[in-house]
Amino acid sequence: MTRQNLSETERAELIAVAHALADAARGATLAHFRQADLTADSKEDARFDPVTVADRASEAAMRAILAERRPQDGILGEEMGASAGSSGLTWVLDPIDGTRSYLCGTPTWGVLISVADAAGPVYGLIDQPYIGERFEGGFGRAAMQGPHWARPLRTRPARPLAECIIMTTFPEVGSAAEGEAFHRLAQQCRLTRYGTDCYAYALLAAGHIDLVVEAGLQAYDVQAPIAVIEAAGGVVTDWAGAPAHQGGRVLAASHAEVHQAAMVALRG
Repeated sequence: MTRQNLSETERAELIAVAHALADAARGATLAHFRQADLTADSKEDARFDPVTVADRASEAAMRAILAERRPQDGILGEEMGASAGSSGLTWVLDPIDGTRSYLCGTPTWGVLISVADAAGPVYGLIDQPYIGERFEGGFGRAAMQGPHWARPLRTRPARPLAECIIMTTFPEVGSAAEGEAFHRLAQQCRLTRYGTDCYAYALLAAGHIDLVVEAGLQAYDVQAPIAVIEAAGGVVTDWAGAPAHQGGRVLAASHAEVHQAAMVALRG
């Protein structure tokens, strides 16, 4: 797989479109957030996998912009599936990452937007509409902006696992074996926190934590975080060190040394 050779003009256009998508998704998601009449359907029978009117409205708003400004590109979205393009680029969209958190009213959900070529994501945004924070990475950019400050993104320096902060969304992580591996690693870390969805990846890119470890992810869950974290100096792979942009088991680390130590712990 080869990387697309994009001009500065093309990169600037992709960045502008990504921010336009995030702006549209902000409006669509905030229109329903913390509303008393918000309900959810479940996409699965065996477990509660919620989807709301806000998820669908957010993706629809983003797709409308892409249809106008980037009709040549492919799209992969959580709610509306995949559509092919002719440019070699694909927009990977998660209109609300953390719908469970969205339903609960906690501001740890986010909108994930990335653009990828055949080799994986080249640029991504993690946007938290309610807080008003946006994290971007790729094309030589690694920065966040919010209501209190705008600053560059840089991951934490290397440190022993015993000094690391690790986060994941669900304490059970994935399968029983995956959960056992995660907790084996977490027991070697200083602090473990749960339930922050995509916001954990933003915190890693911003230099506040050291590790995010998850399993059972889809491409739209992880491609934007990969772009942001790698631009900030971090490392994202699967648990064996291979590319993770198709999802599955994901290990995000602040530094290559932390990443290596975490892989050893996950293997047991």
